[in-house]
Amino acid sequence: MKTLFSGGAVVTMDPTIGDLDSGDVLVRDDRIVAVGPDLRSHPDAAGATVVDTTGGIVCPGFVDTHRHAWQAQLRRGIPDVNDLGEYVMSTLAGVAPAYTPHDMYVGTRLAALTALDAGITTMLDFSHNSRSAAHSDAAVQALIDTGIRGVHASMGPHFGDWDKQWPADLVRLRETFHGANDGLVTVRLAALATDEIAGPALAYGPELAALARDLGIGVSVDAVFGESSSAAIESWTTAGLLGPDVTLIHATGLTGQAWKVIGDTGTTVALAPTSEAQIGLETAVPAIDEALAVGVRPGLSIDVEVALASDMFTQMRALHAIQRMRAVHATYGTDHPVGQRITTRDVLDFATAQGARTNGLGDVTGSLSPGKQADLLVVRADEVNTMPLNDAVGTLVLGADARNIDTVVVGGRIRKAAGRLVDVDVDELRRTVTASRESIRASVDG
Repeated sequence: MKTLFSGGAVVTMDPTIGDLDSGDVLVRDDRIVAVGPDLRSHPDAAGATVVDTTGGIVCPGFVDTHRHAWQAQLRRGIPDVNDLGEYVMSTLAGVAPAYTPHDMYVGTRLAALTALDAGITTMLDFSHNSRSAAHSDAAVQALIDTGIRGVHASMGPHFGDWDKQWPADLVRLRETFHGANDGLVTVRLAALATDEIAGPALAYGPELAALARDLGIGVSVDAVFGESSSAAIESWTTAGLLGPDVTLIHATGLTGQAWKVIGDTGTTVALAPTSEAQIGLETAVPAIDEALAVGVRPGLSIDVEVALASDMFTQMRALHAIQRMRAVHATYGTDHPVGQRITTRDVLDFATAQGARTNGLGDVTGSLSPGKQADLLVVRADEVNTMPLNDAVGTLVLGADARNIDTVVVGGRIRKAAGRLVDVDVDELRRTVTASRESIRASVDG
């Protein structure tokens, strides 16, 4: 199957190709074949289905580096949560134990479909409610059924009864699901930075690192903030537990020495701009300047939909505004060292190419580069909120939103067309999600 996306602006996020005011992207099966001003005479274009993208922007799909997808049927249930402790006690201690495997499937499927609808073609699901093997299997199956490029990062639950099958069950998950759905699904180990929230069993250290390395999978470490996480980071580098296959999530309020270690080891970082700011994680300031100062270009993430927005447009705009505010404010004598103001291209890079690298998929997706998987978007730039098109990157970051996403392609397969998700019965989805939410509430109130 061959498809030629033709006539629109093209933002590749590939530094060797650059952007085109008007151009074509040629896809064969699941891969990008070529990008250029006019590919109609390209040898592989013969017989291709032509998608007219005139008036639109073709760009890479967004990459979410950290979302707790199972919570989606409770989204915005605590929109004004005061701090991390309130979230932990209300959601992880109060609600999570009530989840059945079916609820895990419903929440994860809803989160993945919402991601696709908003142009996120890759989502790392930090699945920290793995109460049984069946809970984990249900979460992965939801990723498979939606067709998203899904990273299942498995961790045991913080509180409540569970089978204690994790982390040993990662062996089975790796054998069963890593590379499933034609390579769209990968598996990672998920852990916490320290034992402060849920005890030592879930804290990253030598045993979990050894397991991940034996299985050949990456590691995502959540709740990385403050002095205790800084001390942990320094201990991990001494033990050789950091590197490009490890992602540190949040990374707020870390010491300068911890940041030096992160930069020196090539460890990746996932920022959650609205989570840091709205929930108030440590300093409440996304650590973008600290990351850039040591040569780390981070990925971006959604985090918890129970309190936050679901889309990457919000994350890009929040980070762009907060960092530029700090940069300007620094000129008025604050004590925070801040670099130059970041640009819209920077945040789009974080949301695409750097997100893919952070998820261990930098060679697979994140840019419109020949040979990479065909994970791409067609975004309308001729609608009320996006017209006229003067700057494609600026429009993507500051002007567009989910309603402007006409087409979403993952691995060469169309998942959203003409502004609607493909093969999704939204009425049935609504009934299933509502029933799951009511069942969870009844169990908690119970």
